[in-house]
Amino acid sequence: MIEALKDDAVINQLGGRFKFTALVQQRVRELMDGARPLVERQGRSDIEIAVAEIVEGKITLGLASSEDDEA
Repeated sequence: MIEALKDDAVINQLGGRFKFTALVQQRVRELMDGARPLVERQGRSDIEIAVAEIVEGKITLGLASSEDDEA
């Protein structure tokens, strides 16, 4: 699964490596806290699952709306 990251398309789609890494970190934390994986586990680690979910487009970065910024 990590081989899929050799093509920067997914990373660029999220806005760069920093945002990609932050999203992976957040999702791994959720998985460790008991969240259900959105892809088949198939003996993969939490990091591999998080990357697979991102590559498959099952999770994305949540952006705060402008209404939240005004409050």
